[in-house]
Amino acid sequence: MEYRSLGRTGIQVSVLALGSWLFGSRTGTEEAYTLVARALDRGINFIDTANNYNAGQSETILGEALKRSGGRERIILATKVHRAVGDDLNDWGNSRRHIIMQCEASLRRLQTDYLDLYQIHRPQSTIPIDETLRALDDLIRSGKVRYIGTSTFAAWQVVESLWVSKELGLYRVISEQPPYNILDRRVERELLPMARTYGLAVVPWSPLAGGILTGKYRLNTPPPLDSRLASADTRLARRVTPEALDVVEKLRPLAAAHNCTVLQFALAWITAQPGVTSALIGPRTVAQLEENLASLPVTLTEADLAGVDRIVPPGQMIVPYYDADFGPHQFRW
Repeated sequence: MEYRSLGRTGIQVSVLALGSWLFGSRTGTEEAYTLVARALDRGINFIDTANNYNAGQSETILGEALKRSGGRERIILATKVHRAVGDDLNDWGNSRRHIIMQCEASLRRLQTDYLDLYQIHRPQSTIPIDETLRALDDLIRSGKVRYIGTSTFAAWQVVESLWVSKELGLYRVISEQPPYNILDRRVERELLPMARTYGLAVVPWSPLAGGILTGKYRLNTPPPLDSRLASADTRLARRVTPEALDVVEKLRPLAAAHNCTVLQFALAWITAQPGVTSALIGPRTVAQLEENLASLPVTLTEADLAGVDRIVPPGQMIVPYYDADFGPHQFRW
């Protein structure tokens, strides 16, 4: 396992981070316990979740898994806040009230006294960033949070937060978690250069484009029965386009040259990108975790990287990422 610095903090995190958003849905409780234990055994020390994943079940299961494995003190534990967790008008967002209430709820579910990294899951233009940052600063000063970060913020929004933190003497964000993969390279335009300039960690989510870059989907071929596409995932279905599948077919020879799968090639590619700290994987099973981990020995050459650039040019997008709940403006980099 390779380890890299989490931004300017000096903390070392594994180049692959374990995402637990499937815990409590497609990944059952016992499988999740085994998956976390195996990840820790294989050197993963960075685990990410969110307060709204499966109505809090992801955090609950993860908390119990860490208790059973005795791994809490060995890992960097990250969670997020913003999404709706109830029907009340104030049960979502980046307000001080919601952030502090949800931090307490996450601590209870995760069975821990502190969060290593607390991230704002999405920006919210109707709430001034200083309202959000003051709440996060208080959580750090109280010892309940060690570091703070953002997820799916535009480059200008991250820079705004850094400026406000400096002006008001508040703790600054140390990381950004954007969507990034071979099929969607828009963050290369502004967000990645900004992160390198200001020393922010970058932890891409969906490095396999929701499963498209696993290679399991092919043109004019029914999807595997246990796949997300076969389970009528309408959001993924909109992304599995002929153009996306054509990219996957063009990647197959590049992967074959390394005796690896398209999935492993895609993970090796993203961890080779300048400024990327740790790729956030979301395996459903232990077997999928092992396949993800098999990407670690794959070392890409300059010719490999140039080959990908010919298929999908830097900064370009083949498959759009958008969030039906919050609108496409989040992704205008």
